[in-house]
Amino acid sequence: MSQHAIPLDILDDLSSRFIINVPEEGRKDLVRICFQIELAHWFYIDFYCTEENPRNLQSCGMKEFATHIFKHIPFLQPNLSRIDSVLDQWREYKQSVPTFGAIVLNEDMTKVLLVQNYWARNSWGFPKGKVNEDEDPSHCAVREVLEETGFDISKLIDKNEYIESTINDRLVRLYIITGVQKETKFQPRTRKEIKSVEWFSLMDLPNNPKDMTPKVKMGVGPNAFFMVVPFVRRMKRWVLEKQQKAKQLSTTAKRHRRKSLGDAESGVRNRRQGLQSQNGCTEIKNERQSNTSPMGYRRAATKNLSKSTDKNPKGAIKRNLFGEPGDDRSTKSPSVLAKQLTDSPRIESQTFVKQNQRKSRFETDKKEKNMHTLLTDAVRKMHLNSQEPCDIYQLQPRVWMDFTFDKQAVLNCI
Repeated sequence: MSQHAIPLDILDDLSSRFIINVPEEGRKDLVRICFQIELAHWFYIDFYCTEENPRNLQSCGMKEFATHIFKHIPFLQPNLSRIDSVLDQWREYKQSVPTFGAIVLNEDMTKVLLVQNYWARNSWGFPKGKVNEDEDPSHCAVREVLEETGFDISKLIDKNEYIESTINDRLVRLYIITGVQKETKFQPRTRKEIKSVEWFSLMDLPNNPKDMTPKVKMGVGPNAFFMVVPFVRRMKRWVLEKQQKAKQLSTTAKRHRRKSLGDAESGVRNRRQGLQSQNGCTEIKNERQSNTSPMGYRRAATKNLSKSTDKNPKGAIKRNLFGEPGDDRSTKSPSVLAKQLTDSPRIESQTFVKQNQRKSRFETDKKEKNMHTLLTDAVRKMHLNSQEPCDIYQLQPRVWMDFTFDKQAVLNCI
């Protein structure tokens, strides 16, 4: 490889981002340098080897990329001859030593805590680090977060709540920590390793390397979060599920609280409604029993008449008009018969009116009035034909002495 396949300006950018700023004591550890070269390799593939890049750069493997870096950086050039053995040691170490850290969220899970390394300029990531020999993964996460942020998550960590991913043969597990106050002051405990610790809005982080949301929202390109991108989607999904579950629990708790507070009042209300329902049912039953149809009123009136006239059967009116069977009609004067014609129906109608509707009462009164008027007119005509003046009900002219009622005619009037 006589010439660099990667442009020199790009190598300068990658070297300044990930390798040049490594502390002096760290430069002697070539395995650690290889981890930084790996970060630079990922960055190169994600942001330079794209279709949108007019330079049309081709991606390459880790070995080829590391060779370019070893040739380009002066303090690595003496180790170029044994680059294969250095990469073998790095791969063996990487496979045996996973990385553990934490995704730290604020109280309402809308912001996430990210750190910026001194040697990874303009790049943000989660606080994490490699596990020590025989160290528990959760203890490693607590230790690394404490070293890089100065915040102790030992009382907040849940061993079952984490997001794990294998990125380029490297295991990364991040435990999810919630409930951290946004006003917390973070102070890294390591020197020349963590440059800055800041909160970032979870919704402003890029879901993929081409997502320009952080550029629009914060003025920072998505390439600054390339170490965060592999976890963003699952992190947002986890937060959404937790928020929905918390909302459901809150709604259930409110319902139980309202129910417990309203038990006594509800019992009184139910008893009151029960009494009202019983009263309403009784009223409806009574209304149904008292049939409101005209036929019902007729039957009720007939029933009441039969009760009030037990001593006077149905023929009472007719008997009052024409006398009992066997009676001598000629013994009764016309005035007495006329008085019975006017009085007898009125007596029966008074009982009938009390049990009937206004319409029936009006019709009965009208019939009585018509009958009374007809009878009165007939008597007056007879009086006019007679030479003897007399009262309507005391009329006894000679013409009436032999007068006989026409039963059918009188019935037709009724």
